[in-house]
Amino acid sequence: MTAHSASRTLFFFEKPSAMRQLQRFFKSPSTICVSAEGHLLAAEEPGNVRGEWKAWRFDTLPIMLERIPVTYGTSRSGQSHKPNVEAIKQALQGVERVIIATDPGREGSMIAWEVLEHLGYRGRVDRLKLGALDEVSIRRAFAVMAKEPDSGERDYAAYLEALCRQYEDYHLGLNGTRAISLRLRPPAFREPWRFGGVQTPTLAILADLEKRIRDFVPQDYFKIALGVTTETGAEMTLWHAPKDKILDKQVAETIQQAAASWSGPLGVEQKDVRRSPPRLFSKDTLARRCAKRFGWDPQHTAKLAQDLYDQGYLTYPRTESEHLPESQTGDAHAVIDSIIGVLSELASLVPAASNLVFRKGNKGHYVKDPGEHHAIVPLRKAPQSGSISGDHLRLWDLVAKSFLAAHLPDGIDARTTIAVQIATPLGPKRFSISGSVIKSPGWRAVYGAEAHEEAEAVPGKAKPDEEPTIARLPPVRDNEPGRATGARIETAKTEPPRRITRGELPVVMGRLIDQVEDPALRTALENPVNPNEPKGLGTAATRDTILPKLQKSQYVDLLKGKDPPIQVTEIGLAFIAAVRRVFPSYGDPVGRAMFEADLAEIGRAATRGEALRRAASYQERTRARVQELIEAIAMSQTVAVDPGAVPARTAPAGKSPTKAMVDFAMSLAARKGLKLPRGLKSNGAICRAFLDQHAPARSSEAGEHQPRSGSRPPSEAMVRYARGLIEEHGLECPPDVMTDFAACRAFLDAHASSPAAKAENASKITARKNRSAAAPSGNPGKRRAGTPATKRSTAAKGRSTRGHARAHPTNPTQPSR
Repeated sequence: MTAHSASRTLFFFEKPSAMRQLQRFFKSPSTICVSAEGHLLAAEEPGNVRGEWKAWRFDTLPIMLERIPVTYGTSRSGQSHKPNVEAIKQALQGVERVIIATDPGREGSMIAWEVLEHLGYRGRVDRLKLGALDEVSIRRAFAVMAKEPDSGERDYAAYLEALCRQYEDYHLGLNGTRAISLRLRPPAFREPWRFGGVQTPTLAILADLEKRIRDFVPQDYFKIALGVTTETGAEMTLWHAPKDKILDKQVAETIQQAAASWSGPLGVEQKDVRRSPPRLFSKDTLARRCAKRFGWDPQHTAKLAQDLYDQGYLTYPRTESEHLPESQTGDAHAVIDSIIGVLSELASLVPAASNLVFRKGNKGHYVKDPGEHHAIVPLRKAPQSGSISGDHLRLWDLVAKSFLAAHLPDGIDARTTIAVQIATPLGPKRFSISGSVIKSPGWRAVYGAEAHEEAEAVPGKAKPDEEPTIARLPPVRDNEPGRATGARIETAKTEPPRRITRGELPVVMGRLIDQVEDPALRTALENPVNPNEPKGLGTAATRDTILPKLQKSQYVDLLKGKDPPIQVTEIGLAFIAAVRRVFPSYGDPVGRAMFEADLAEIGRAATRGEALRRAASYQERTRARVQELIEAIAMSQTVAVDPGAVPARTAPAGKSPTKAMVDFAMSLAARKGLKLPRGLKSNGAICRAFLDQHAPARSSEAGEHQPRSGSRPPSEAMVRYARGLIEEHGLECPPDVMTDFAACRAFLDAHASSPAAKAENASKITARKNRSAAAPSGNPGKRRAGTPATKRSTAAKGRSTRGHARAHPTNPTQPSR
């Protein structure tokens, strides 16, 4: 590029809104600002790279590229980004320094670096990491950049990490989806079996839970209630309900009999229980809270948070951390002043600046190093009346109250427990009851009644039994004598694990460690660099995109509810079982988390050279794994699935099958000794699924021309013609007519040219000629175009074209993760 006499600096932003926020801080003729508006470049379609890759053929796999070719991306309105790239190319003329000011994180780094690499820029690059877009945060970001002369080099490592993630996504999605769809997918299922490095092990987590739920057999367990009266006349019920449930009724009866004759002193313990405020929000925990409270989809929450970040009301939202750096304790009072300027009803709760509480350490809110991005918190800039409303205001309110609560004193409850130890033949057993009263609300005053919401349980686990409590305990002295007035056994049933909900799934992916019972695997998932962020699946920026992909592939359904639970379909279970049979490591969530930990090491490289070496090694491993995957699939068999389990939306729901389809299905059932599924004779989807499952196989994918059976299938036009003859003349259809080219050709030759057919065709031709001769004069072309016969022909052609398009699988431009 040609250098001008005066050196210039170019600021590279991700969005125009951020560019406008920062332009207030530099006004110089040597400074240029450009905005990318998201990713300007996109991965090229394989078919545009090599023609033979366009069709889905197993013999072309694996498709391997040393570097993913790119093309110009498009905006949401469909406009090409080519003019944007050309404008940046022009702006780079004479530029000696580029400051990348995109959103902090791997994705933001990639948005800028991929364009700079594409345009061949080789000048100096620095990285401005904007954790927030208020004035204080912007000035701090510039100060940090000034102290880090190698910020660009280290950011290049973050770009390479994102590039390697895209490289793996592309090759796994492209090759895995095609190979599994062509070789493993049941014929009854018409949609591609989409495969991805992150979405497949995520489905495995859900499928394992689904199996535990389906296999769960409720068991009775027993609790013993002990009625007690004291010498002062107080009455109460104490309970023996241990965490290790009593499953043997004989054991319960033994304890009951011993308890029924008890008498002795009652122990009374009174103590203060401190309740600390919850942690601050990460992207995933914020999505979970909003799903539970408002019923929002995680992607909706992410968009709202991004909007508030762009407007300067919240810090950077795509974060995995729930902590703040200790260096920011000095900001708290100013931020809280801004919060109560909006939430004035909370002003009375705020102490003087010197009395704010700063909880430090992993169990608190402030740590020395919270990771790449700290928790989501509000800023000094608070929304004024009318500046935001609706869901944006609800989200800001939630984050603001969380920040305020984090700096207020603990809540204190006065807790009283009345308990006795009763000797039994099985050893001493504890019976107790407890009650609490609020002594000091502390931070809970921020929320009022909301502070007593049910504590968030671990997703995918059964709801734990709560300790027996009572709202109001009678007055009892410590060591006051008492006696049993009776003991009874109460029966309860064990509950299955809870389904993971839509809002909980990102948390489950990020905290995979909570789903693992094996101590060795839990140790493997720990993160020594940041204990608060164990190894998981995907990234905070992308986890909320996985569920829509699983839904699109019909692997999962959402049940009813404010935050709907996720249920794995029969197709999803069959898919993950096939993956684990063929290539088990792709159905192993823990193994995937370890693989992603290696990927993260690329971004931590201290130099560009080290990052390049790690990236090259990772890409080589990716190519080797893809090669192994294709080889394993090549030796595997098609998955068998009950046609009735195929989602109805894969075929026209409610449309009746033709008589020929029913006859063919019945002949197949009789010949192979099969049972016809319920609804086959009335539902075209079920009938078609049965035929696809049990008729001799023919290729279901464009480009896969040679069926595995070695026979050649008839064309769609031949099949339609044969069905028409069968319906029109009431002919009997041999089973192989619809599946074997030679049999179908013989059938057509025999019946389309039979004397009866010839006579009927001749009479139809004569009738058409007579109608034509009798037609009034005028524009013949117009009349011919409007005749019923012509309309039927045109409609048939339209149906033929649409059916052909449906027969081709979706070719994913951006392969699924």
